[in-house]
Amino acid sequence: MSDFTVIFTDDTELAEHEAVNKGYRNDVFVKIQEDYYNLKVYDIVRLKQDFDSEVEAYGYYSAEPNLVLVTEVNTDNVMKIIAQLYEDGYFHHLKPVDKKIFDLV
Repeated sequence: MSDFTVIFTDDTELAEHEAVNKGYRNDVFVKIQEDYYNLKVYDIVRLKQDFDSEVEAYGYYSAEPNLVLVTEVNTDNVMKIIAQLYEDGYFHHLKPVDKKIFDLV
């Protein structure tokens, strides 16, 4: 049994395809014991695009909380990275999300 569960709130082939093409996913949740953590998974190309557009529009860029950069935003890669983050103790430094959002799903 794994010590964590990964939940993609939109776990469809279309969502996977769009994530790879858009370079990000924000529907990734990791459940550890009774706590849920929301990761924002980006590739470097998308992060650079967001950085450039926000700096141009606002003069600064503020990274999203729980931002994780990966080489490609596909399910297999995301799962592998989450396993490594878990082993490295990454989730000890994060604040869990309100569990009530999962009562709505």
